Amino acid sequence: MEPEHATVDGRKRSQRPQRTHREVADELRARIRSGELRAGQRMPTQAQLADEFGVERGTVRQALRVLQSEHLLTNVSKGSPATVAPDFGKAATGPLAAPLPTTVALAPRIAAAFDTEHVRIDALCLTSVSLTLAIGEPLREIHAGRLKPAKVDLRVLLPSRDISLAFPVAVAGHPGNNPEDPVHQRWLAQRNAQGQVLRHNLLSLRSMYGIDVSVTFRALPFTPPVKLYLLNGEEALFAYYTIGRRQQETDDGSVEMYDTEGTRSVLFAFEQGAGPRDGGFVEQSRRWFDALWGTISSELVLTV
Repeated sequence: MEPEHATVDGRKRSQRPQRTHREVADELRARIRSGELRAGQRMPTQAQLADEFGVERGTVRQALRVLQSEHLLTNVSKGSPATVAPDFGKAATGPLAAPLPTTVALAPRIAAAFDTEHVRIDALCLTSVSLTLAIGEPLREIHAGRLKPAKVDLRVLLPSRDISLAFPVAVAGHPGNNPEDPVHQRWLAQRNAQGQVLRHNLLSLRSMYGIDVSVTFRALPFTPPVKLYLLNGEEALFAYYTIGRRQQETDDGSVEMYDTEGTRSVLFAFEQGAGPRDGGFVEQSRRWFDALWGTISSELVLTV
């Protein structure tokens, strides 16, 4: 008979292979939804949860961040224990089952991805604005000493500066690759500036903490109609760019253009281990990204 060990809440658990962060998240999610952990109640400490589940604290932190992204927990990144969200009943019934805007969903998933020895993130997007914002959270955790990956590899696919963009583009007038087109120039300046900030912030981890960091950008010969983030080969976060009309102020006046607000694009999450549909989507997304990276993309230089 396998030996058993008492847990912090009186449960018994058998010795077995260490659980994944998804399995820990599933168990805690079930306790919240059953009412065993009540709205507004403080969770056990990360140390207590790690002892109960027989896992490392990093695995617990990943699980808690997943539940935070589902709006089931609050205060996860603080020093004190996390708290069950007061309005958790409005949250999704599974990991991002109700898709959330990029500004809400991406940061906690990126932070969870950083809680491992080797962080691998691939991104395909129109600019890197959302990614730059989302990486701010794990950077703060690293600076605070709560995270320290050994290696970070980031690959980013962005549209080439030399193509006629489908969007953003003026409703009437300039073609997208005209050097004089203020809409194109504004997008190009944003693409370059955000990419430079992202690269600088990550490469600074090398000199400050000795983390092995690689940041590479490549240019696409087309305007991506979707955005995609691949996290550690385990997750694929996918969103459609929804295009609309809006006004842009330029030095020459106001320009009406077709554009999208990528930070508000709704992310759909797919995870390895969540069934054949999710696993297949993650694998095919990885193959698609690798194919673009190794074939029709080209070197990208983040200068005007």
